[in-house]
Amino acid sequence: MTISDGVREPHGSAGRLSETGTAGVRGETDGRGGGGIETGDADALKGAAAGRSGIHGRLDGIRSTRAGRLTLKIVIGAIGAVLVIGGLIMVPFPGPGWLVVFAGLAVLATEFHWAHRLLEFGKRTLSGWTAWLGRRGWTVKILVVLAAAATATAIVYYGLKLSFDLDLVVEAQKLLTR
Repeated sequence: MTISDGVREPHGSAGRLSETGTAGVRGETDGRGGGGIETGDADALKGAAAGRSGIHGRLDGIRSTRAGRLTLKIVIGAIGAVLVIGGLIMVPFPGPGWLVVFAGLAVLATEFHWAHRLLEFGKRTLSGWTAWLGRRGWTVKILVVLAAAATATAIVYYGLKLSFDLDLVVEAQKLLTR
């Protein structure tokens, strides 16, 4: 017998496995939109989660309790936020800034539907950009690479000059005049 939202379910409706392999019990959803994992009888959900292997089974087992669900959201939200913010800080500098942003969104997408939608939008945009660039001739490709290199050089130059009062042009002139 399952108690969910104050309504008792008849025997036999709790613990049945849905198409996704999770217990199809009525109740609160996981907050990721329609069709998510539903809560109700924690033992039935844990049993269904144990049948799944890997990280998804573990996450479903944690989500089967209210405290576990909240703790998981907080931990995933904190880790994802650190990755996204760190990646956004790294974007203007040479390196894997956008890769870290996408990794942070992928972490957030495990618990938050809005992050999943944003990640899918980013994937579509990147795919469209690469497809557009792939259809262009060599001159456009070379111009895009030169523009990206010039932008990265300017960002590094002004970043060092404004942050550390280090002028690379003056330092290069000092090295050449020795």
